Amino acid sequence: MYKQGRFKSEAIFEGNAKWEKSIERLSPLYQREDDFRSIFFRDYNRILHCKAYRRLKHKTQVFFATKNDHICTRMEHVTHVASVSETVSNFLGLNTDLTRAIALGHDLGHAPFGHKGELILKNLLKKHLNETFWHEQNSLFFVDKLETLPDQSGRKRNLNLTYAVRDGIISHCGEVNENAIRPRDEAIDLYSIEKPNEYAPYTWEGCVVKISDKISYLGRDIEDAITLKILTRNQLKELKQIIEKVGHENIREINNTVLMHDFIKNLLAMSSPDEGIRFSDDYLELINSVKSFNYKYIYNHPRLIYFHSYAELIITSIFNLLADLFTKEQTPEEVFKLKEIYPSLGDTFYEWLIDYADADFDQKSLYRTENNNVYNMALYSDYLKCIIAYISSMTDTFAINVFNEITKF
Repeated sequence: MYKQGRFKSEAIFEGNAKWEKSIERLSPLYQREDDFRSIFFRDYNRILHCKAYRRLKHKTQVFFATKNDHICTRMEHVTHVASVSETVSNFLGLNTDLTRAIALGHDLGHAPFGHKGELILKNLLKKHLNETFWHEQNSLFFVDKLETLPDQSGRKRNLNLTYAVRDGIISHCGEVNENAIRPRDEAIDLYSIEKPNEYAPYTWEGCVVKISDKISYLGRDIEDAITLKILTRNQLKELKQIIEKVGHENIREINNTVLMHDFIKNLLAMSSPDEGIRFSDDYLELINSVKSFNYKYIYNHPRLIYFHSYAELIITSIFNLLADLFTKEQTPEEVFKLKEIYPSLGDTFYEWLIDYADADFDQKSLYRTENNNVYNMALYSDYLKCIIAYISSMTDTFAINVFNEITKF
């Protein structure tokens, strides 16, 4: 049964017990006297205007560096998640500004080449520093430490988002197999989270984004696979049989619109503060079956696997070249020399160090950099983490261009 506004009393608005913590920032954010935006809509704007968001248009969703303009990229994916989240939040009576901000920012720290790129960076960090890499944590790190916007004086400052948005970003892992999702009660240190899906989000709005992430990608990945002729007739027949098990006997075409509409409709009918954000049991089974189908026939398709080796060669080559430049305090000078040989790599990585490292470049005032220093250039471990973050910021196309630059004479 559909009942609009079921979660209205749970929404993160002033008066909610979680309100003060939810709007808390790491430091005070400048205010305009005539600003008419809500607190969370301001976060949404800060994410929308940062460079990491712009780069999502050339980052892989599933299909690497595609030349087809109609294949989903990471930017289109976060837009889908924002749309689904807002639809669900609006119907349930939750704070749509909060869900919109979380959704738009949830993948800002995603690596180039999608989850394969994420795995490559994870292996590099494990090998060299015995640490791990996961894009949810990296997205939090980006919005907290790396991404900047110019303030009213034109100086670069950190995004400084609210706790509720930051929490939703690191807690967004879309690999949801349980039914149902409920928010946690305690406001924890977000950097104490050690792995994806370790904690539920702090807010119901965060829970909506978490489940909308899955709704948004399953059908879209199938649609792209059909467009690229990845799936055979027999495989599409198998998919049709999976979907027909949940009362879709007359389905004629499988596309993202149909699947998303049905998933959202079922979610709205089944969710309540008592039961959580949930699907019916048959729809949860359907979603897991579609996910298994996608892994079997799409995500592990030979045409993708062939590209994995290429992506690994690109990322490890860039990493090794930059890692070999480490000479403690002289490292910036070595990176500066790189500009003569590899202009794209040298220019962008040197600027990266100016923005985020603590070395005395005599350039920070020129670049109007006021954000906090992140990396100690005297420490090899910090330098390697700096490289990992830099590579994770790359788009597919830029990473390929840099690789071509360093392999040609």
